[in-house]
Amino acid sequence: MMLTERELKRYDRQIRLFGVEGQNKLKAAKVLVAGVGGLGTAAALYLAAAGVGKLVLVDKDVVELSNLNRQILYTTEDLGKPKAEVAAKRLNSLNPEISVEALTIEINEENAPEIVKGCNVVVDGQDNYATRYALNDACIVHKIPFVHASVHAYEGRLMTILPGKGPCYRCLIPVPPPEAKGFPILGTVPGTISTLQATEVIKIVLGIGKLCVGKLLVYDALDMTFYEIKIERNPECPSCRLL
Repeated sequence: MMLTERELKRYDRQIRLFGVEGQNKLKAAKVLVAGVGGLGTAAALYLAAAGVGKLVLVDKDVVELSNLNRQILYTTEDLGKPKAEVAAKRLNSLNPEISVEALTIEINEENAPEIVKGCNVVVDGQDNYATRYALNDACIVHKIPFVHASVHAYEGRLMTILPGKGPCYRCLIPVPPPEAKGFPILGTVPGTISTLQATEVIKIVLGIGKLCVGKLLVYDALDMTFYEIKIERNPECPSCRLL
């Protein structure tokens, strides 16, 4: 896969880091962004800018006014429009060199295996446990890296899941706690964590660096600190047994 002259110029600063070969790896990659809300919009924006060749955006919801403090691909004029379609249009405007597919569907246990199939990496942009469990299990079945993140109030969390090489999402959260709709969130927190998600995706595709596997990275915006919690793989985990 050859880079065009425009691509060589567009990605010049990255090519200085990992060469044309690395940029070609990004161009050949297919990444699923599962949910284009606070986490997914910023992650998708940076992945598009980096030159990931195929992005698949999945989100069943439409843009609401309360989204706009953190979901940076949308404007007031987008209210009521499907998120995935609006996000795809914005990303293509940023980088017409890539392909962006929008799926306005809900991810569930039944369709998750087919949705993730053929992807190199899956980005977790979800806000509920059931969909995360479905994505986690589908990624394990297909042996696809799953970059998880979550946010609440002033805190963000990140963990990368490599099937068979560390703990999975169900190892991290064996039993889903009660969920509250409309949780509080500072808009910059998902921005911080989602750019780290995008960085993990790029590292996975390129095969460089050390990934956030076997540990939960926690960001506290009020204290402006990051700390790690070691996460062990559960030998009795029903999801890991899908391997």
